[in-house]
Amino acid sequence: MSNFKTFSMLSILTILLKLSCLSFSQISVEPKFFGVVAPTTPILSGFVTTKNTQFLLNGAPFLFNGFNSYWMMHIAANPDERNKVSEVFHDASAAGLTVCRTWAFTDGGDLALQISPGVYDERVFQALDFVVSEAQRHGVRLILSLVNNYNDYGGRAQYAEWGKSAGVEIKNDDDFYTDATLRQYYKNHVMRVLSRVNTITKTAYKDDPTIMAWELINEPRCESDDTGKTIQAWVQEMATYVKSIDSKHLLEIGMEGFYGDSIPEKKQINPGYQVGTDFIANNLVREIDFATIHAYPDIWLAGQTEYEQLIFAQRWMATHWIDSKTILRKPLVFSEFGKSNKDQGYTINGRNLFLNTVYKSIYNFAINGGSVGGGLVWQIVAAGMETYYDGYEIVLSQNPSTAGLIAGQSLKMAVLGRMLNAPRTPYFGRVPRSHYIFGHKKAHTHRNNHPSPPNHRNNHHHHSNHHLNHNHQNNQHGGIGGGSDHKPTIEANNWAFLHHHPTPAWPFKPSLPQEKRLKD
Repeated sequence: MSNFKTFSMLSILTILLKLSCLSFSQISVEPKFFGVVAPTTPILSGFVTTKNTQFLLNGAPFLFNGFNSYWMMHIAANPDERNKVSEVFHDASAAGLTVCRTWAFTDGGDLALQISPGVYDERVFQALDFVVSEAQRHGVRLILSLVNNYNDYGGRAQYAEWGKSAGVEIKNDDDFYTDATLRQYYKNHVMRVLSRVNTITKTAYKDDPTIMAWELINEPRCESDDTGKTIQAWVQEMATYVKSIDSKHLLEIGMEGFYGDSIPEKKQINPGYQVGTDFIANNLVREIDFATIHAYPDIWLAGQTEYEQLIFAQRWMATHWIDSKTILRKPLVFSEFGKSNKDQGYTINGRNLFLNTVYKSIYNFAINGGSVGGGLVWQIVAAGMETYYDGYEIVLSQNPSTAGLIAGQSLKMAVLGRMLNAPRTPYFGRVPRSHYIFGHKKAHTHRNNHPSPPNHRNNHHHHSNHHLNHNHQNNQHGGIGGGSDHKPTIEANNWAFLHHHPTPAWPFKPSLPQEKRLKD
């Protein structure tokens, strides 16, 4: 979109949030990037839960925009570097990001949390304590992953090496899922982390609402069994075990979204291969509370055009959204997505276009029937962290156009969450000031022409004596009718805004002029 359109939409959303602030006391605002006002939640109370396809917080729908910063515990193990953790939480919170996904593991190697099976470095555990306490201080909830599929920071390969050192016959890293000794190593780690009492907050992790969810494993894969059955058995066992320790927190697997044999025709959605997971069967495990997908078309479809990669990403997201609603009946989170600056022909325009496409899809899915709670961009880092750069890094203070996109999405999700939480009361009074604020040349003055909240049982676009009499009775008794002196409600302003400013329809089709205008 053009810079003018971007500014206009964000300005509109900023005005709307300000209109809502009197009854939106849980949200404070802090100006940050390009004057965008992004919501933050400085005090965390209550555990995030699920009901059907929705996330709930204190009984109300919970929508969010978030980020990945996997490195936090590792870098916080050096007290001189902890300011980088604080900086990222501060900037992320100022941009309205309210959920962070990070690692609760480093198995063996440099600055290991788990030095060997059951042996932990207290200094590194205190670094994780610091991460949790800083997240709480900045109003950010955490998704903590418990092991890696890959060799980075240990992962399944390190567990296999530990097994070999203990005299266990290990054929390959996939034995992580099946060998009794390795499975017990993992369970011991789960128990140790979940039972940990934070040395700063004095709260056990399993009792801390700062933690939104546990993740069993980052991007599980199993090359020796592409049907998904091996991982299915492991997920069932470990999910049951986690819930036996901690029933307060949500639990997810950590999946990328690849389909398996449970519905064979869906495997055509995969980017040409399988990885040993089954998005449907694995996520149908009762103890799994919500599903996740990742989206890296620049890696999965390397060699194809950016346009083709965008079309794949839209199809990938839409298919999983539908399946989460209709088959899993659980919420869905887009828990990793990004575009690498190492890609051939990379431009900031292209990255912003990809993020904008994902964000539009998330918002459209959230507003059209729920099930999508939010997205977590990969990855946010602080300035001076070049050794952690992987091509996808975003330094918010140094990337203003990308930061503006992220903050704008945060604001849209916050406003949408506010509207979903508001009672959908019909309004028949004077035209809300929003009709003038948002630039309408001609205001609708007849109450039956005013847009009503969707799904209300009365159709206020039709004139009838019955409706007029009903409204008159409500006016006399101080009801919802509210005659000409009735002041517009925040809810009426919000629904009027949505009615007159719809989000562009899916699928979003990129155009070259848009790419050229998305620049820092």
